[in-house]
Amino acid sequence: MNHMNAQVLYGLCAEALSFAQSKKDDLAALLDPDTGFAPRFRKICRDQIDDLQSMANFNDASDEIELLKLEENTWALLQAVMPARKTESTISDHAQDLLQKNPYTPTSTIAQAILNASPVLSELLVVREWLQETAPPPMQPEATTGYWKFTKLNIMQALRTGSSARTGLIQEMDPDAVHRGDGRTLAADDSSYEKGLVQALYSSVRAGRLEDAITLCDRAHQPWRAASIRGSLLLNWKAMASESGYEEIDEENPEAWSGNFNRKIWKSTCTRAALNTSVADYERVLFAALAPSPQTSLILKSACRTWEDHLWAQVSIMCEEKQTMEMSRLGGSFWEDGIPSVEKGVRAVSRETMENEEEEWEEEVRNALDGLKSVHVDEGPPADQPFHFSQLNIIQDRTGFLLEVFAEGLQNNSHQTNTPEYAPMCRFFAHLSLFLQLIDVPVPPDAVVIILEAYLQVLEAAGQRELIAMYAGALGENAVSRYAVFLVSLELSADLSERHLALTRAREHGLDVDGVAAITAEMTMNRALELLPALKGPLPSMTRLQPPPSEAESFFLRSIEWTTFSERTYDRALEQANHIFRYFLATGRVQMAQELLNFLPSQLAAVSDPEEHATEYLHYRQFLSIWDTLERIVECQALEVSDMNRDTRNAWLKDYKFLVDQGHEQIVKLLTSEWLVSDVETAGDSRRRALIRIRQIYIPELVIRLHFTLFNSRHQFPGNLKSLLRLVNVVADSRYKLYEDFYSDSGARLDDYLGVVRQAVLGGLEGGGSDPFRVILP
Repeated sequence: MNHMNAQVLYGLCAEALSFAQSKKDDLAALLDPDTGFAPRFRKICRDQIDDLQSMANFNDASDEIELLKLEENTWALLQAVMPARKTESTISDHAQDLLQKNPYTPTSTIAQAILNASPVLSELLVVREWLQETAPPPMQPEATTGYWKFTKLNIMQALRTGSSARTGLIQEMDPDAVHRGDGRTLAADDSSYEKGLVQALYSSVRAGRLEDAITLCDRAHQPWRAASIRGSLLLNWKAMASESGYEEIDEENPEAWSGNFNRKIWKSTCTRAALNTSVADYERVLFAALAPSPQTSLILKSACRTWEDHLWAQVSIMCEEKQTMEMSRLGGSFWEDGIPSVEKGVRAVSRETMENEEEEWEEEVRNALDGLKSVHVDEGPPADQPFHFSQLNIIQDRTGFLLEVFAEGLQNNSHQTNTPEYAPMCRFFAHLSLFLQLIDVPVPPDAVVIILEAYLQVLEAAGQRELIAMYAGALGENAVSRYAVFLVSLELSADLSERHLALTRAREHGLDVDGVAAITAEMTMNRALELLPALKGPLPSMTRLQPPPSEAESFFLRSIEWTTFSERTYDRALEQANHIFRYFLATGRVQMAQELLNFLPSQLAAVSDPEEHATEYLHYRQFLSIWDTLERIVECQALEVSDMNRDTRNAWLKDYKFLVDQGHEQIVKLLTSEWLVSDVETAGDSRRRALIRIRQIYIPELVIRLHFTLFNSRHQFPGNLKSLLRLVNVVADSRYKLYEDFYSDSGARLDDYLGVVRQAVLGGLEGGGSDPFRVILP
């Protein structure tokens, strides 16, 4: 589909759906013939067709136009059949009751009673009207200046000259002249015009435009054809019908009547003409279309070019045959069978027999319609085209089955996603599902979920982010998780404001925003963890230069955004933040952990429930504060230069001492408290392993960094050497068991620490003397 048109179409459909959802409790509004659900979607398709046809290169969009026409016609069908299915039929007199009251009841009144008693027949007539409404515009014959002009000229010429007419041409001008079996024909131009006229009449009958066909006959100076077409009309005489109380008299013209007094004879004549092989094929087709019946079905179907033609022919035959069959079952009527039918009276038929016969006929209708699933067509889309299959099942009131078939095709990949039909069909079925739900037509819930899921994927592929929430909201119990799947799919392409906007759209369509945020965050973390390396292997080195964050790490970090938009999800954010901290710290990515802390709202520290999460979070904040202090110490130490003046040096010494003392105090406090220890004792396996790994990385790292900080500052602050040696006692103290954290797979950290302690002890001899412990004496 043309990209621009497709983008517009998605938005227009969403607007129409939104309007319909605002009227979800108003069935009349949803089924309104002008502004209801189906008419709106029909108009959307028509407008798109008009736009495409107005393009200079509209031939390039012929397939797209054809698909839109099929969809437009399908929405028209839904509007035609659904109102009656959702409206209770009014109780009216049966045909036999009318004839018992008045044996002269006109055939149109009897036909209406037969129609009212048969919901299937009523729907078939509606379907026939739909097929006629959506038929191609009738053909227009060439203009003519007279009746058989060229043949007439030839005959007149022969009369004037006293010679015979041209060999092979008729010698009379009456309408039956060409059907006398003598092989004589019209002049070539008249014969060509006659064929064109009759084909135009057939196309008018096919489109249900009988009055137009009659007008064509009058213009062609062939009133007998107009009369034969009028013969198809049932007798309508309100003065006669009113005697039964069925219709009111037309007070302005009480004697007015219309239709055919002898329609039964007319129909028999049409049938004989249609079966007469001496009549031209195009004439036979016209008679078969005027009086469709099983006897003339082959003639009528021989003119069918498209699948819609075949459906119209079959439906027309079934409707006419049902009317005939019901009239015959009643024993006929005065207008069909004359005085004998009145003398015999109405044939009594029990309601049970009528119901049984109705069921048998309905079965025949189903079988006949099922035969159209594989009928061969000469023009247009084939019988198995998805919209044709849809129309057939809608006519048979099998919408649930239709949705299941399409959903099954989506699951087994029989609908190829790369075909031009895929997106339009997903769009149609998604809105069909929602339409049926809005008007309370039962639908298979699993199939609807599959269809809506497919359409959501179509919208995502088309970049229609702002529409996802609306359609995800229709998934019922799956709505929250499905919209969360979409939000996860945004990955790193959306910034913070775009993510927030996408999340708030959930509220506009009735979704639980907090639930969406929590599930999105969890799904994002899980997807990121699938991409990130597992927490195993040797402990990372903290002395190596850290690479910039990978996409997976950034994706993992930004997963916290979903739960920080609202204070109502801060408890989930706290748990999630701890998870992210654990991973980054366990992999040595302190900078990523610092970035996470900077992003988190300050109010998160006030969350106290559950206690274990709050405590773990405070421990991470404590560690990162220390890490920040250590970095500031290094930066401050680098500021020392040899040519400082006294004031500058004193100011620097003051800052340096403050930072060293602060770092010393913070680290000792962490080392002598149960930093992550309590959590280790209660954590699950994976969390416990991560916490142990974090302690094994950072307890030795903090001890060694504090050691070097104190050792490197011993000349400026001699007391730091004493503090350094006392730190050894803290590490060795059995109350804190810090020495256990020095043991990793290699045990190298403990060796490193003992080496720097030895260096510090030797540093105590720098001022002279032989007692290495003199520096720690009071």
